[in-house]
Amino acid sequence: MNVLVIGLGSMGKRRIRCLQALNVNNIYGFDPREDRRIEVENAYSIKTFDSFSKACNETNSEAFIISVPPDIHHQYIQAAIDGKRHFFVEASVVDTGMEKFIAELKDLDLVAAPSTTLQFHPAIKMLHEIVESKELGTISNILLHSGQYLPDWHTYEKVSEYYVSNPVTGGAREIVPFELGWLTSIFGYPYRVCGNYRKTISIEGAEQIDDTYNCLLDYGDFLANITVDVVSRHASRRLLINGDLKQLVWDWDFNAINIFNPVTNQWDQRAYEMKEAADGYCANIGENMYIDEIRNFIEAINGTNVFVNSIENDLRILRLLYAIEESDRNSRYVRL
Repeated sequence: MNVLVIGLGSMGKRRIRCLQALNVNNIYGFDPREDRRIEVENAYSIKTFDSFSKACNETNSEAFIISVPPDIHHQYIQAAIDGKRHFFVEASVVDTGMEKFIAELKDLDLVAAPSTTLQFHPAIKMLHEIVESKELGTISNILLHSGQYLPDWHTYEKVSEYYVSNPVTGGAREIVPFELGWLTSIFGYPYRVCGNYRKTISIEGAEQIDDTYNCLLDYGDFLANITVDVVSRHASRRLLINGDLKQLVWDWDFNAINIFNPVTNQWDQRAYEMKEAADGYCANIGENMYIDEIRNFIEAINGTNVFVNSIENDLRILRLLYAIEESDRNSRYVRL
């Protein structure tokens, strides 16, 4: 299999590492920036191109991995569809062209794989099993906080120098669908939402973006309260699920899910393994999630598995984000 990685920034390099970990040998890279091409050639010993058309023609790639900023994803998705190439695309916050892509893909035998990395986190897999088992009983409410500090994302460049400083693709805005992806895979979709989003503190280079989102998802029988921010000085992900039988607490700093049983008055700690993170990344961002995600993409191409996400689902999640923003602008619930 020939794979062309489009965009050789942080995520593009990560995807190259994933492919090499999976023993994919015919990997090529495209990026208009010479410094990135040189870095990738030296670090990973792959051939790179400064021209997208030349990369496509010379590599005869069967699959694209699209790791460019979200607001230009659509350009390379369209190129993949036109060239009848399978494609994996990083998590997005922009729905440009999605309805068109969905219609075009119906008549093509292509794997279209929007990233959903957290579904490959061992804790998220465990959460699926626990919730599906009904061990917690009837769920009453869910509290989730996901926080990071935006300047920590790319310590080697200024916030103003890449897409997280753009209001459309801003850091906090991008992470909301990142969290909603795994949350809706477990609990489904709410029937109405309300929310707020704001710029709350001063971060150099992030003057134009909103840094905090707070939203309430109304499922009818239970509620989910989610806060996403890029102002947390310690990268955090904390989840609380209250059921009428048991309570579940997950703090990703401790590599375990804890369940309180009131009958025994004890906590049951269920550990999981998070493998090592790449140099420069948060210790809780293990490379195994990303490797497993690309493995799933390759399996889908080979016909041995189905990719866990779809463009249809991605679009639905983005519409949930947009409904949360609409709620804030209009000071009312939005029905989905």
